Amino acid sequence: MTESFRKTLRIITKHTFTLFNFVNLVLALMIIFTGSFKNLLFIFIAIANTLISIINELRAKKIVDHLKLISAKRPEVERNGKIYEITPEEVKKGDLLILKLGDQVLFDSIIEEGSIEVNESFLTGESENITKRAGQELLSGSFVVSGLCKAKVLHIGAENSLSKIEQSAQSIKTEGSQLFRLMNKIIKYISYALIPIGVLLLWARFRVPGTTQEVAVTSTVAALINMIPEGLILLTSSILALATIRLSRQKVLVQDLYSIETLARVDCIALDKTGTLTTGNMSVRALACPVKGELVLDNNLNRNRASGSTPESPETPAKNALLDALELILGVLPADNATSQALHKAFVKKAPRASKAQTKPASLDYDLIPFSSERKYSGIESSHESYLLGALEFITKDKALLAFSQYLPENYRALSLIHRKNNKDTLLGFILLEDELRSEAKNIINYFYDNNIEIKIISGDNLNTVTKIAAATGVKQPHGVDLSTVKQKDYVNLVKEYNIFTRVTPEQKKSLIAALKKHGHTVAMTGDGVNDILAMKEADCSIAIGDGSDAARRSAKLVLLNSDFSAVPTIINEGRQSINNLERSTTLFITKTVYASILALVFVFIPLEYPFSPISMSLLNFLCIGLPGFALALEKNTSRIKNQFISNIKRYSVPTGILISIAVLIISIVARIHSFPRPLLTTLSVSTVFFFDLVLLYRISRPLNHYRRILLIFIALVFLGILFIPHLNAFFEFTPLI
Repeated sequence: MTESFRKTLRIITKHTFTLFNFVNLVLALMIIFTGSFKNLLFIFIAIANTLISIINELRAKKIVDHLKLISAKRPEVERNGKIYEITPEEVKKGDLLILKLGDQVLFDSIIEEGSIEVNESFLTGESENITKRAGQELLSGSFVVSGLCKAKVLHIGAENSLSKIEQSAQSIKTEGSQLFRLMNKIIKYISYALIPIGVLLLWARFRVPGTTQEVAVTSTVAALINMIPEGLILLTSSILALATIRLSRQKVLVQDLYSIETLARVDCIALDKTGTLTTGNMSVRALACPVKGELVLDNNLNRNRASGSTPESPETPAKNALLDALELILGVLPADNATSQALHKAFVKKAPRASKAQTKPASLDYDLIPFSSERKYSGIESSHESYLLGALEFITKDKALLAFSQYLPENYRALSLIHRKNNKDTLLGFILLEDELRSEAKNIINYFYDNNIEIKIISGDNLNTVTKIAAATGVKQPHGVDLSTVKQKDYVNLVKEYNIFTRVTPEQKKSLIAALKKHGHTVAMTGDGVNDILAMKEADCSIAIGDGSDAARRSAKLVLLNSDFSAVPTIINEGRQSINNLERSTTLFITKTVYASILALVFVFIPLEYPFSPISMSLLNFLCIGLPGFALALEKNTSRIKNQFISNIKRYSVPTGILISIAVLIISIVARIHSFPRPLLTTLSVSTVFFFDLVLLYRISRPLNHYRRILLIFIALVFLGILFIPHLNAFFEFTPLI
């Protein structure tokens, strides 16, 4: 049995074996016992609801599975000296995995060659990075934060650590959505009341003089069916599934169905600069070398060579020393991120070829110091010296060297290159890089502000660089703080005071998100790298850039497969449409539950004839709840979420439900006094409920547009047609009006 088949079976089982379906089955058996088969219409509606739920979720699953398949980063394995990219299912025990920065370890393995730093927080909850060397085991589920290694696969499938954790977690339910949690709470209380009310109501029906067995059973079934808002769960799951399908057309992978609702409620978004405001691509623009205590800027990236007749300029030795050191570092440093790729593109192609007498590149005498988000630098080292490349303030504490940073141009990102020997640091120079801004970034920032969404920029880069980029993309009040310079990190106050945070470590990113949540914000976090994962997990909703690391994509609830950040407003609008319309449609369902529950309790104690039958209630449920509920839920509505669910219940559902209960009770009393025939009682009661429902539908649909007017008129005409067409009114047990 394949995993895909098991998931399909779980979906079918989840929607088939429900409390509602069980109740409907019992009620259907009661109707069958009476022989009133036309009153079984509700069971076909229940079957249709189940099928629609299954089809919608299977359809969404198929699309999501397809997107995951085409977007998945395949593991690299070495077989017989050759490197292959294969699917995880094709990996075998004994294969040599090649693991690098950003990869998630998919299989329990043991390192054969090289060394890496891994984060095992996904497994252990500990956020500290751990260095793993040859002979040490790697646990599946951890992810690589720096380094490069080859690791032999020890376990596959169910034997993996990650698989065992997932297996033990299957019984744990997801938190779900706010709307779903509230609805489930309402439904739980109704479910507890169904059996005792049903038994008492059936007993009370037989106490009414002249009541037949068929009428007693069918009226009891009608009362109980009315109490269950079963269409509400169907509507919610269907709308979220349809939203998933629509987002897939925008190349957005929804890995958590409820994240659509969460993102719709977001009022604060934390953006990682790289991949969001910028494309993630970088280019080297200039070099800056210290010459006689001054910093000399050079836009020519080529090596300076003086001819015999031309004297060497004063900065030439300094520049050539910088290029020599870069050549050494880039001989070992892998091009596994945007920065290293830009350096390789700018300098590796310009490196001179080794002479025939040279047996190996000089860089092979050095060991790699892999880049880490905690360190903020990478480099190479030997037994007597090291070359370190990264953020100056993280590499050295030499105040004389740190002073050079004040002369750097503010519109570039600066990487310093330090030569360390005998515990003495020498600044060889700076490499100045420029981020490529996203063309759509300004429009997206404006969208957030127009929709009252606060923006926080969180980055590991230099404060001046990030502030310039933020200002260029339209971020308001771009006041920032370099967290590496802040001693007492009161994150709760910092997030109130600043909008930009730089030189931020992964743990600090997580703390900033937690602080925003403490202020009552619903926070979304975007990211593309391993350093973003802790914050993404802390956020209410996480969005990964498709070109980002495999580990970031696996951790996110939403993935932008095209790495198109302009899709975020589309996602927010999709969620707002779903949730706003669901909150409005929910009013119709809850109203029915309110008056049905009141009437069920009243008719237990008052020996009056219950005015409804299952067939007449099926008509009301379809015309006044099901049809308008789905129609309104599909309407475009991108206004900000106002959490109107409870207020709508108080404002509309409860008062309307009480009014309907009083009106139906009065009609039942009058019918008893004047001995109305049952069809007339049913006609008057159903018409009364329909009138109140139509008024409610009008109120929650305001302001009326062309679409809503047509919906209201259509519903009214259908009901009037049923009342006046002889065969139809007889089928629904109404009194013929003509």
